[in-house]
Amino acid sequence: MKKNSQYFRLIIWLLILSIVSALFFTGCAARQKPKATPPPSSLKIPEKISRGENQEPELKVYVVKDKKVEQMKLEDYVTGVVAGEVENTWELETLAAQAILARTYVLEFVKDKGGSKYQGADISTDFEEAQAWNPDNINDNIKKAVQETRGMVVTYNGDFIKAWFHSHSGGMTATAKEGLNFKEEEPPYIQVVKSGDENVGPEGKKTWRYEFGKEEVRRLIKEKLGQDTGDIKEVAVLEKGPSGRAVKIKIGNAKVHGADLRMALDPMKMRSNLITSLKIEKDKIVMEGKGFGHGVGMSQWGANEMAKQGKKAEEIIKYYFKGVEIVKLWN
Repeated sequence: MKKNSQYFRLIIWLLILSIVSALFFTGCAARQKPKATPPPSSLKIPEKISRGENQEPELKVYVVKDKKVEQMKLEDYVTGVVAGEVENTWELETLAAQAILARTYVLEFVKDKGGSKYQGADISTDFEEAQAWNPDNINDNIKKAVQETRGMVVTYNGDFIKAWFHSHSGGMTATAKEGLNFKEEEPPYIQVVKSGDENVGPEGKKTWRYEFGKEEVRRLIKEKLGQDTGDIKEVAVLEKGPSGRAVKIKIGNAKVHGADLRMALDPMKMRSNLITSLKIEKDKIVMEGKGFGHGVGMSQWGANEMAKQGKKAEEIIKYYFKGVEIVKLWN
């Protein structure tokens, strides 16, 4: 009887051990690194920053804070970008998706533009030119996300995509022509998609409101867009794009693209061109809207909601960018 009891206990312990092991390995599988395929032979790192095949590129970065050009490894630059663009406490898969896009962005930037507007630099930490950058916010989460995606970039038809991203889509992403008044042909990988951020995020991102003085608006439109509104007695959204964003706005006698108006008036005040209300109140033009940013490509808040639901970095990217591939350019 005693032997049977010992045998029974042994069986129970073996069962418990097998269950714990299964849970452990399932957890490990859930944390696996993002998948990437080898790059096509046609995809090359821009020559001016290349250090040879399968080697991490190096950049000359104009650091605005220090007012000087610094030589740095591309992955170090990307780490600072992720820390500047998203919350370092967000989901690891969100940080990983941001790292892949930030890496793609700089390679496409150097290839397309040839370098920064700052003399002697390939790119800068000036967010108006390129991407936000804040090394003070780097933590272990961000380091892990960058390391796990090392060398990974997004391509379409064998070339770097325009890796656009923004803070909050207001529930729906935009085409490039809507959100950026993009002058070239609409990239096929950019499509309007429903984003899970409509009901999340703080005021100022989820929704916003701003009162502009009429004379300030008249002056800025004339200075920056070259149109004279005259005495502003009427404002209206004349045309909307596929996502509902304002692509033609009437301000007095002027008719301007919503994306251009946003940049002219200050994108921190007119936070998007997904406008829900536009009216005149005495000497003020009152705007209300949803979202924060141009709305094109990946919504950072939307990506974090997807990550909370268990989506991986590559799934997030392929949701916001259609028909793309994630490839690894260096180890």
